[in-house]
Amino acid sequence: MQYTILELSWLMLIYSFLGWVLETAAGSIRSRKFVNRGFSTGPLCLVYGVAATILTLTMQELADHFFALFFGCMIICTAIEWFTGKMLERLNQHKWWDYSQKKWNFDGYICLQYSLIWGILGALAVRYFNRFLAIPFRIIPWFLQVTLLLTAFILMALDLVASLAAVRRMKREIAVAGRWHNQLNVWTKRFGLWIVEAVGRRIEKAYPMLKEASIQIQKQGKFAEGCGFYKLFWLFFVGSVLGDLIETIFCRLTAGVWMSRSSLVWGPFSLVWGIAIAVATALLYKDRDKPDRHLFFVGVFLGGAYEYVCSVFTELVFGKVFWDYSDIPFNLGGRINLLYCFFWGIVAVIWIKLLYPLLSGWIEKIPVIWGYILTWILVVFMFVNIAVSMIALIRYDMRGKGIPAEASWERTMDERFDDGRMERIYPNAIEK
Repeated sequence: MQYTILELSWLMLIYSFLGWVLETAAGSIRSRKFVNRGFSTGPLCLVYGVAATILTLTMQELADHFFALFFGCMIICTAIEWFTGKMLERLNQHKWWDYSQKKWNFDGYICLQYSLIWGILGALAVRYFNRFLAIPFRIIPWFLQVTLLLTAFILMALDLVASLAAVRRMKREIAVAGRWHNQLNVWTKRFGLWIVEAVGRRIEKAYPMLKEASIQIQKQGKFAEGCGFYKLFWLFFVGSVLGDLIETIFCRLTAGVWMSRSSLVWGPFSLVWGIAIAVATALLYKDRDKPDRHLFFVGVFLGGAYEYVCSVFTELVFGKVFWDYSDIPFNLGGRINLLYCFFWGIVAVIWIKLLYPLLSGWIEKIPVIWGYILTWILVVFMFVNIAVSMIALIRYDMRGKGIPAEASWERTMDERFDDGRMERIYPNAIEK
């Protein structure tokens, strides 16, 4: 069953609410008193809504095969839970939940029993719940649908901003009013500070393991120290080039032909690799001293979930299948397979243990001024490159469906990126 953007937004809100109910009930039972769980203060646990939306988009094709659907939902939900935990830890330097005392846990953020529960709930949602939850929304007139969703998302955005400000204040131990001194009047400052302090108290009450992190603010003596935006962007850029090179050589060795493996129309860049390397670094660079098996299993599960989602996303947006593993044993919908998931695990170990420290040291040797200048030049170039590539692919799909060029951008794409050029850049792209 296909869902519109409005219906997906509705499902995200409903599952966010149901997730909040589940988390709050579980937390209140354990504490024997009401505990408002979730990152936001309102009755929403957004990670449940986001996870349900991703499952709805990516798992629909497996709805008739319950075991495959269960397995896929379990992998993706487990990856989302681990990813969310790691990102929240980076935000506050402390764990928001800890499963270390449970059997078969991994990193304290995921454990087998919850992964099985997420797999079952996810499969039931995709196969049964979605269609029933969408019925009341479809009854509402279109104008009321838009109004309801717009209001809900505005309130949710304001709630998230307040929660982020509260966590930021907890982390930095800086008075919020001091940051707003030249921007808002006294009463607005007091009101804003009251909101942030109230949200902060709520978060500390809901997650008692959180403690205020003492932050030492130091001037950077090197370019891109630590693991911030500049370091991650350069790793993304270098990883995109290395990924394209690795895939090109791999195709030459296995298929005996040289072919383009680039994601973009200009230059040898594989975005799947670049994004994966940047995200893996952000999540795992503090775990570089842990055993290799830890990094390997993270790479296997996160890499598999990431590749599956990328496959579905590119097919939905561009109408093309860019890879198909249907002929490889132990595949899931032809989008991922066990062998390549093991490759992701091996790459995670090699990257974090060997390549990241080496590349990180090289990046930090770039002169500070030139580093900032070059970074923003490359940011603009990659942004334009990605935008043009997406437009070219959309028009490529339209031509494949026999849709004639009417707008000026469509004629430009037909002239600059005709079928012959697109087939050379994307030789594996096939019509779905």
